[in-house]
Amino acid sequence: MEINGVYIEDTFAEAFPIWVSRVLITAATKRLAKIAATEATGFGCSVIMCPAEAGIEKYVPPTKTPDGRPGFIIEICHPKKSELEKQLLERLGQCVLTAPTTAAFDAMGEDAEEHLKVGFKLKFFGDGYEKKDKLGDRTVYRIPIMGGEFIVENKFGIKKGVAGGNFFIMADANMTALVAAEAAVNAIRSVDKVITPFPGGIVASGSKVGASNPKYKFMTATTNHKMCPTLKDVVEDSEIPEDVNGVYEIVIDGVDEESVKEAMRVGILAATTVKGVKKITAGNYGGKLGKYQIKLRELFE
Repeated sequence: MEINGVYIEDTFAEAFPIWVSRVLITAATKRLAKIAATEATGFGCSVIMCPAEAGIEKYVPPTKTPDGRPGFIIEICHPKKSELEKQLLERLGQCVLTAPTTAAFDAMGEDAEEHLKVGFKLKFFGDGYEKKDKLGDRTVYRIPIMGGEFIVENKFGIKKGVAGGNFFIMADANMTALVAAEAAVNAIRSVDKVITPFPGGIVASGSKVGASNPKYKFMTATTNHKMCPTLKDVVEDSEIPEDVNGVYEIVIDGVDEESVKEAMRVGILAATTVKGVKKITAGNYGGKLGKYQIKLRELFE
């Protein structure tokens, strides 16, 4: 298959289940809400070594937030439910409660399969001065702080989502691949309920994991040598075509498989519009990593 003259390899992206939370962070201004959301999603690229995978999903205008203020929805993901709760408590407690004028609300809504008492546990920061209240149909706690009150919803919904949706952009030059990757990430921002957790949404150093590391067995992950353009004339098993000199990967996490598929579809379409992109492929471990096999060509049928 070709799209806009770009070859789409007949392969699949291998994704795996992960627990996901969606949190709406609001503040007095869009800038302050963005700062808090950015802090709360820091060090959240990959659970290979990060304590969670996390990212900003989208901006929410004041007309659509519980308190009539601008906000951002973030997603925090972890394979273990107990660890996800820990991450919610730590990230909201240390990065949002401490930020000027912020409030935190559940954004999972009706998609939730379970609920965690995150706000109930954070209320103890109030040292007995906190108050239980209602904001519309939401149960919240008002915690007194130097900057006024920190408002946090009592419970946050979580569900089993999908992590590791991915595709690789292969181009004639590194900068071409980078421009295409940025175009892909910009397109993916239009899709609800997904994040691209790596820096700027772009993976520069894709890795191979676990037992697939042939040299340094003590490493959790090492460079994906097959996909390194500088090694295409060095290693025998290189997967880099002769006319490719730049490769970037886009990784997507989301609330459900359909959202991840849609993000992959629009991202790939955007990448193929950039002149010099030669091929789109995807990463998998032959079905050994996760139960989801998202076939690239089926995204466009």
